Amino acid sequence: MSLLEDLKNINPKNPGSWPWPVKLLGLVSMFVAVVAAGAIFDWQGQWETLSRIQQEEEQLKTTFLAKKKEAINLDIIKKQLTETQQSFGALLKQLPNKSEMDALLTDINQAGLGRGLQFELFRPGAEVVTGVFAEQPIALKVTGNYDDLGKFASDISQLPRIVTLNNINVVPAGTQLSMDTMAKTYRYLDETELAAQKKAAKPAATAGAKK
Repeated sequence: MSLLEDLKNINPKNPGSWPWPVKLLGLVSMFVAVVAAGAIFDWQGQWETLSRIQQEEEQLKTTFLAKKKEAINLDIIKKQLTETQQSFGALLKQLPNKSEMDALLTDINQAGLGRGLQFELFRPGAEVVTGVFAEQPIALKVTGNYDDLGKFASDISQLPRIVTLNNINVVPAGTQLSMDTMAKTYRYLDETELAAQKKAAKPAATAGAKK
C-alpha cells in the first residue's frame, strides 16, 4: 500500500523528489515504452520483410513440388515412350517389306497345300495404303475337311508375319467343306514410297487451300 500512497503524493513537476520505488517504476515504464516504440517504428519494416520472405518461401516450396512432380511424370513418360517404341519395333519386324511380300504369299499358299487343301482361288488384290503401312488383301477359296481347314487357319496365325483371315464363310462342297475368306497382310512402306506419298499429298493440300 505504501507504493500506492507514494504514487498519490508525488509531484509530477518535481521528479527529483519522488521516492525510489516510484522512480524505479517510472524508469521501467519508460524502458518498456521505448522498446514498444522501437518495435512499432523500427522493427515494423523488418517484420514486413520477414513476412514477405516467408510468403516467398512458401511459393518456392509450391513451385519446387510442382517441378518435382513434372520431373517424375517426365521420367514416367520417357519410360512409357521407350517401351512403346520397343513394342512398335517388335510389331514392325512382323511386317514384311516390299521385297518380302512374294515370299509371304508363297508361305500362305504352302500352308494350305501342306494341309492337303485344294485352292480354288488365290487372288491378291490391290494394296491399300494407310499412313506408313500398306494393306494387301488376298481372296482365298480352299476346299478340304473340317480338321484341315482348322489347322490351315491355325498355321496362318502362326506365320512369322502378320496375316489375318476375315469374312470367313464355310459351306458344304460334296463330301468336303469349302471356305471363302479374305486374308489380309500388311507391310511397311520404304523410304522411297513414303517420300512419294508426301510429294503427292502436297499438291492436294495446296489445291484445298486455294479453294
